Amino acid sequence: MPENHFGEDVAARYDDPSDSMFAPSAIAPVVDLLAELAGGGDALELGIGTGRIAVPLSERGVRVHGIDLSEAMVARLRAKPGADAIGVTIGDFSTTRVDGTFTVAYLVYNTINNLTTQDAQVACFQNVAAHLEPGGCFVIEVGLPDLKGERLRIFDFGERHIGIDEYDVAEQGLVSHHYARGNDGTFDYSSGPFRYVWPSELDLMARIAGLRPSERYSGWNGEPFTNESTKLVAVWQKGV
Repeated sequence: MPENHFGEDVAARYDDPSDSMFAPSAIAPVVDLLAELAGGGDALELGIGTGRIAVPLSERGVRVHGIDLSEAMVARLRAKPGADAIGVTIGDFSTTRVDGTFTVAYLVYNTINNLTTQDAQVACFQNVAAHLEPGGCFVIEVGLPDLKGERLRIFDFGERHIGIDEYDVAEQGLVSHHYARGNDGTFDYSSGPFRYVWPSELDLMARIAGLRPSERYSGWNGEPFTNESTKLVAVWQKGV
């Protein structure tokens, strides 16, 4: 079992309504696309966390099951209204199997990077393919690193949060450092390891798992993916 970097200290402050990722305008297009791909079938969320996407997707009538390593994050999901309709399995989402098959599986907000080796990321694609129905889709949202030779990059600098990514280009890894201000005005520190991944590498992982490219965007509203894109939203499909 991999190390859990989303313990109680992270879970306690994860649902921050002031964070743009929790804005309705950020959540709605994600749910719209996933609901469309799910059709009348079920959805599997890898790294379900506190249910930022799973809860509103379930409210749209999609049956959702999630896999997550963090019991602390899942405890906050289970305390939310409507979460009793969502099934959750505690485990490593790159290898953990659950009952049933799904028409869509998804990993949002850089969660694929929580798998810190290429082998684990490939295993994730293979695990998803085993869960998908024929014709089912796998969706990933991941940021693209903006590397210009620097080792440290500030990605957020606000009154409540400071975020700094520390890159190891040789190993295609990074450590994300977070300084979050509490109600007493002091900053708490946390960090976690990640492995960033490129679009072409994701396509190769999908091919290894028997999935073919379907769509590629730079955002959840279907924005075109270009050389200037800073984010990838990609869809791969299992053969019929």
